Amino acid sequence: MNTKYETRYAVSPNEAATMNTIQLRNTFLVNEIFQEGKINWTYSHFDRFMVGGAMPGIGRLSLEAIDPLKSAYFLERRELGIINVGNKGLVIVDGEEFELDFKEALYIGRGHAKIEFSNSDPVKSAKFYLNSATAHASYPNKKIARTDADSVIVGSSETANHRTVNKMIVASVVKTCQLQMGLTELKPGSIWNTMPPHTHDRRMEVYFYFGLPEGNSVCHFMGTPQESRHLWIQNEQAVIVPEWSIHSGAGTSNYSFIWGMAGENLDYGDMDQVAIRDLK
Repeated sequence: MNTKYETRYAVSPNEAATMNTIQLRNTFLVNEIFQEGKINWTYSHFDRFMVGGAMPGIGRLSLEAIDPLKSAYFLERRELGIINVGNKGLVIVDGEEFELDFKEALYIGRGHAKIEFSNSDPVKSAKFYLNSATAHASYPNKKIARTDADSVIVGSSETANHRTVNKMIVASVVKTCQLQMGLTELKPGSIWNTMPPHTHDRRMEVYFYFGLPEGNSVCHFMGTPQESRHLWIQNEQAVIVPEWSIHSGAGTSNYSFIWGMAGENLDYGDMDQVAIRDLK
């Protein structure tokens, strides 16, 4: 079996406030996404969201159902979002091939039984970053190129948060049940993401950080606005963000990150803003 997985259980803000650094990292940090020739999954009890990575070696990697799903195949009751953060590769969906270049995305709807991953280049591997949520209906598959994204530039260099938000798997681009994904790129000289911060009570989120130069890290802030905590995140690691938590970060360099969300709310702009001066 080429698939590994672990389970993360949901916790309340009261529990999180009592955790030390090791406990916070064991609960919220996903520290191994990519392993050559493997598919790695973390199964979160927050909205039953799954975060993972597929890094093909020689030949093809098959998407397999894991035991917690209790399903005949992975997408029997789920939908899947993919963004490639490596070299060019192929995703094969029931025999149909989709070639994804760096920072291109693919949405796959519920009900597809055979999903495979392979490299376009025999030497340089693709890195398929994966998000999956439960699905009540089946919607058409769709590849999202960089030019297809709903992109907006926000922030400024003066506040060190000048960035491009590329909304890729969202309602304005592709029809989904509850999964949303996008890619944010910070401009050179900017280090802050999602600042001022916010929460959104009707959906959880996962942040995946990548594109960090060697020797650099991101300090990710989480917790309630009145009881914040931080986690130091390395390149190609992710952090699970509960519905009640802020999610913001500051890097020692500029970087990119992928945000993935699931829950009952598909309105991207529906969030509860938190004033910077109210943070504690």
